Amino acid sequence: MDIELRNRYLFSQELVKEVGKIALDFYLNRKELKIECKKGDLQDQVSIADKTVEAKIKDALKQHFPQDGFLGEESGAENLACEYCWVVDPIDGTSPFLYGLNAWCISIAILHKNQIVSGVIFDPVHNELFRAMKGDGAFLNDHPIHVSSSTSLKEGLMGLGMSHRVHPNTFTPVLHQILLDGGMFIRNGSGALMLVYVAAGRLIGYFEPHINAWVVCAAIIIVQEAGGCVNNFLENDGLLKGNYILGCCSEAVLTRLNHIKNSHETQ
Repeated sequence: MDIELRNRYLFSQELVKEVGKIALDFYLNRKELKIECKKGDLQDQVSIADKTVEAKIKDALKQHFPQDGFLGEESGAENLACEYCWVVDPIDGTSPFLYGLNAWCISIAILHKNQIVSGVIFDPVHNELFRAMKGDGAFLNDHPIHVSSSTSLKEGLMGLGMSHRVHPNTFTPVLHQILLDGGMFIRNGSGALMLVYVAAGRLIGYFEPHINAWVVCAAIIIVQEAGGCVNNFLENDGLLKGNYILGCCSEAVLTRLNHIKNSHETQ
């Protein structure tokens, strides 16, 4: 195992738990937070909690791994051509966080030569740490996890996500067909959490027509190491432009959902 990667992987686990304490304190005192809207979108919010957590992560990485690149939701991209790059969402699920719901988390991924090689996702409210490193398996609080054995949409719950970055017609036909197939769905406001719920066998899949890299990079490797399937998110400059995400428990579920998605795109 590459010692450089393992050192970063171990460091990311301690770091995400450390900043998780800071985020949880903000959450418990959220009524005092000043809330801003990004680009005038009332559904895309940010607070001092997001900015503080990302700054803490970024400062720690600069101190311990100054040669690495960085991509964060709040502060943007730096030195992405470096051998190792960190991709960070300081609080995925900002709206649930601000409204007092408990579906939010902190996500930290590591890329090596533009490939996702490790990810950690921490849910401070439930004290759940999901983690994975390429070739090392996926874990929840140090217990191995595996995707569901389901092979059809009838056999479990789908996670779905949507934002106003894309037109509703990229989403509603897919939802319609999932229901016609006998499936059912949830949406909790955190794409990262719903993806690792796929890894843990709680959901059979997750779909969102467009999502940003900082939300999903860590979750992608966790799903893959748990035995699941994910689309090639990083193609077509997905790291900087985002992409659709489709993470599933099996090839059968992935194939069916890809067919549903693609058939409606061509209509």
